[in-house]
Amino acid sequence: MYNREATEIIKKINSTFRVLLVTGPRQTGKTTLLKNLKPENMGYVTLDDQILRKQAQDDPKLFLEEHPAPLFIDEAQYAPGLFSYIKIKVDNSKDKGQYWLTGSQQFNLMKNASESLAGRVGIINLNSFTYSEIVKNEKKEIFNPDDLKKTPKIDVNDLFKVIFMGGMPEFYDNPEIDRNLYFQNYIDTYIDRDVRQLIEIGKLEEFKKFMVSIASRIGEQLNYSDIAKDCGVSVPTIISWVSVLVSSGIVYLLEPYMSSQLKRMTHIPKIYFMDTGLAAYLAGWENERDLQLSSVSGHYLENFVVCEIIKSYNARGLKPNLSYYRDKEKHEIDLVLYKNNKLYPFEIKKTASPNSSMISNFKYLEKSKKEIATGGIICLYDNLMKLDGKNYIIPISSVINVTK
Repeated sequence: MYNREATEIIKKINSTFRVLLVTGPRQTGKTTLLKNLKPENMGYVTLDDQILRKQAQDDPKLFLEEHPAPLFIDEAQYAPGLFSYIKIKVDNSKDKGQYWLTGSQQFNLMKNASESLAGRVGIINLNSFTYSEIVKNEKKEIFNPDDLKKTPKIDVNDLFKVIFMGGMPEFYDNPEIDRNLYFQNYIDTYIDRDVRQLIEIGKLEEFKKFMVSIASRIGEQLNYSDIAKDCGVSVPTIISWVSVLVSSGIVYLLEPYMSSQLKRMTHIPKIYFMDTGLAAYLAGWENERDLQLSSVSGHYLENFVVCEIIKSYNARGLKPNLSYYRDKEKHEIDLVLYKNNKLYPFEIKKTASPNSSMISNFKYLEKSKKEIATGGIICLYDNLMKLDGKNYIIPISSVINVTK
């Protein structure tokens, strides 16, 4: 059994709100986690069951009468009419944790929840396993640049095994599973059950080709025109398809840092996959060694680090304020964390020999008029150490496997 970082916030939400909503991509462990946490007296229904789904869609009021609270409704996005009737139910009782809902279509779920259950629902986004969950670090803390900590080194070969495999729970619960068959089925199920619910698509192969094109660009600026040419569809279609991947938690768009003091800035986001294993499969990588030694290995490492930070924040009900910096002269900073009115700049490098020239672009943030706080180079060096008066050499482990 793998403990999840989200366990504590789920318990807190359940004792605070009348409804708990857990969203996230398919097969990231939402149902398994909640089944292990739910009270004994809580009922369970899944709207993957076609008969139950039709009942919930046709007569949501009767459905809730026949399945009284406390109730766990899995894949709740299939019956959006339930939300307004859940509101009526919970307004008649002050009990906390009356309904638990899950679903993989985040946009529709969030929209229905915000419209019908405002003030009554606590929401958590669950992603695939973090590195700390895989190695069973039960004392994981989120990355805090104001409190950098020394942690045991992670071997680069072991790290790329995780990057290549990704964090889908099924791989760790069932080590014998065939990776290629799993991801092939995952993509087919995702397109059939989620994508078709959100947009009209023609040939399924066109959308699969689009996903492959996106996966080949992780860590890069998102060029809609180039992707449209690859896929043989229009730019508006690509924009629509990207929004689907974002809304279903498959990809994350890292927006550029913007400031009124910085006029010559890019407006183009960078694209990351929330699960590097899925990206590696789509891009055609057949083993971790070839990926590790490839020219794009640095992009995968960057993708992995950024999304590990996002996952850990999500697991605590938080959203990190992340961006990247790039100006018209192509001066770039991989990652900028904004908090407490301060900017924390970071370079993410696949190197064990960092040097001060790698942070030379940090100075361009000074024009923003914000305080530039602790930053540094996140890399494969052995130990946490000072690089200069404000910046550090930061081992990967001090970001993705911090221990209390």
